[in-house]
Amino acid sequence: MSIHPTAIVHPGARIAEGVQIGAYSVIGEHVEIGEGSSIGPHVVVEGHTRIGRNNRIFQFCSIGSEPQDKKYAAEPTRLEIGDGNTIREFCSFSTGTVQDGGLTRVGNDNWIMAYVHVAHDCMVGNNTIFANNATLAGHVSVGDWAILGGFTGVHQFVRVGAHSFCGVGTVLLQDLPPFVTVSGNPASPHGINSEGLKRRGYSSEGIMAIKRAYKTLYRSGLPLAEARAQIAEAAQAAPELQLFSDFIADSGRGIVR
Repeated sequence: MSIHPTAIVHPGARIAEGVQIGAYSVIGEHVEIGEGSSIGPHVVVEGHTRIGRNNRIFQFCSIGSEPQDKKYAAEPTRLEIGDGNTIREFCSFSTGTVQDGGLTRVGNDNWIMAYVHVAHDCMVGNNTIFANNATLAGHVSVGDWAILGGFTGVHQFVRVGAHSFCGVGTVLLQDLPPFVTVSGNPASPHGINSEGLKRRGYSSEGIMAIKRAYKTLYRSGLPLAEARAQIAEAAQAAPELQLFSDFIADSGRGIVR
């Protein structure tokens, strides 16, 4: 363990072996930091926050701060960060609210660039990339391997599907299905993230099945209910489509169209 002499670490904090804490950082009473993680200089980690193993949190981040929600009344809500994440400068992650599950969660192996904001009650999966200034409003969920381009803004309660891709400056007001590439304000679809799927080992047959499902949803002119039914039927023969089919069946805010 290496704690800079100017850092302020509450005696109640639980700091594992091999943790590094930089100059002038502040670690609160209810914080837990797992083995091998590093906290840069001028970082504040507060609230009921658990940080896993081998994370790198760079300077001037605010981790575990109170949610930016006027209903918040100092309840002991939580923030959980998994393992192997890189969190660059000036990021802010809030704890949850009792109006939801009381928990904000970030998974494993995420690459989160500078000035990213993850608001209260968000659920972020694994292996995502958030480019500079991407912002999640409250109650947003982001699936595994999703990529948010710089200055992407996601409206509260929106779901971002796994393996999706947002271009720079995208504004998401509705749910983004898995595999789909979008850009614009408001977001509009522009095909599937086929290059990302190739890199993750999807077969050419699987990618073609996803492309056909995309065309059914976005290019066929079918009513949404009918498109959903056709995609659900196609998923019985193409397992790669099940994620896509389930997502559009369960959308609460409507699908990006």
